[in-house]
Amino acid sequence: MNRYIGAIDQGTTSTRFILFDERGAIAALAQREHAQIYPQPGWVEHDAAEIWRNTQAVIEQVIAGGIRATDIAAVGITNQRETTVLWDRNTGQPLHNALVWQDTRTADLVAEYARVGGQDRFRAATGLPLATYFSALKLKWLLDNVPGARAKAQAGDVLFGTIDTWLLWNLTGGPAGGVHLTDVTNASRTQLLDLETLDWSDALVEAFTIPRAVLPRIGASSASYGAARIAALRGVPIAGMLGDQQAALVGQACFEPGEAKNTYGTGCFMLLNTGTRPVPSSAGLITTVAYQFGDEPPHYALEGSIAIAGALVQWLRDNLGLIAKSAEVEALARQVEDNGDVYFVPAFSGLFAPYWQDTARGVLVGLTRYANRAHIARAALEATAYQTRDVLEAMEKDARVTLTELRVDGGMVANELLMQFQADLLGVPVVRPRITETTALGAAYAAGLAVGYWANRAELKRNWGVDKRWKPAMEEAERAKLYGAWHKAVRRSFDWVERSH
Repeated sequence: MNRYIGAIDQGTTSTRFILFDERGAIAALAQREHAQIYPQPGWVEHDAAEIWRNTQAVIEQVIAGGIRATDIAAVGITNQRETTVLWDRNTGQPLHNALVWQDTRTADLVAEYARVGGQDRFRAATGLPLATYFSALKLKWLLDNVPGARAKAQAGDVLFGTIDTWLLWNLTGGPAGGVHLTDVTNASRTQLLDLETLDWSDALVEAFTIPRAVLPRIGASSASYGAARIAALRGVPIAGMLGDQQAALVGQACFEPGEAKNTYGTGCFMLLNTGTRPVPSSAGLITTVAYQFGDEPPHYALEGSIAIAGALVQWLRDNLGLIAKSAEVEALARQVEDNGDVYFVPAFSGLFAPYWQDTARGVLVGLTRYANRAHIARAALEATAYQTRDVLEAMEKDARVTLTELRVDGGMVANELLMQFQADLLGVPVVRPRITETTALGAAYAAGLAVGYWANRAELKRNWGVDKRWKPAMEEAERAKLYGAWHKAVRRSFDWVERSH
């Protein structure tokens, strides 16, 4: 009897394997962190081979708890998006460390491509501005800078994928017949997919000089791609695949146009379901594929992407030593009544939506002798809420809707000080669901729908329920004053880095 659906949740800092039951409750979970590699300022890498080893380890850990592969109806994959892997199809070995979505080494390439047609040169086709964020320029950099990579690619000996594709290929056999495929949501983050055709664009592939042989096939987000061939999951269908933020949208059951969620993780990502037509953005957002279930028409979303949210708390812990554990930041921030007029703009790898300023860098402003470590901790938390309001205002402008509440998930939603400040700053209620592991749950839902574990979306909506709701309690004048000061701080971060040419 298939009692569970599994989800591999491969994130920016760790990999998890989670089993869910039919009510969406967690039955088992294992997690393992992987190394963050910083070869020089602005460069961020992961060892894809380490990620694959960790994936196997967390699966084996859950299975060792008395679960059999026959207990699992299917497995879904959700993943950090845009992170780019290039590997040898014959040996399965990566040619280089993966270039992480936060990596900014392609900034000069962005400027070079923007000289003809501007930053929005490819936006009409892809929904994306030219930015260091997306995969196409990362892949181009690898092909041009790893010795022999381009020649091997043209000979058909190397494969490209985002992390979903890398894991699926390894799970289903690797060099011995592994399935080389990505889903529409991850494909939409490469800057090589045409949003209308949902296929690789010949014009974009040519513009970025990508050999077509390296590209995976593109499939739906909910479909059976192949059976696992690793011992712990042998024979279990891999049947769902969603980029992490689209997975959270599905996990929050935001299936209707106008429904939105915000995920507070390493970065912060707000998605608004816009229905079955892509909505172009004029306010600095991304147009992206939200999900596609089987043969149904795809749903699209507007997305606001914030590079640094929870990562700023980790920075306070690891780089400054202000706290010993990330969870301690709330208690430290509560030691002061307010931010003491201190603002922290965490533009460590530039600013994403709605600014798209890749030459911005982090600034801490408003410091006086009065300011202390608690003010800095509070400013760090508040930075996430300010950035979220920036995105929400852009979203309301683009979609011509007014959000009446914001559904939230991710690791930072346990921070009640942040959640109350977020409600205060937005002026709308912030709602945390009972099940906050919505990213993994979304991947599980996609896999479960593909194999009939859940019959339809109505079943998934019934699983969603409120854990806590924060209502705004701040006066409008105070809200406006704080937000105005934030914008002053943001402007100070612009153009810190000068381009090399």
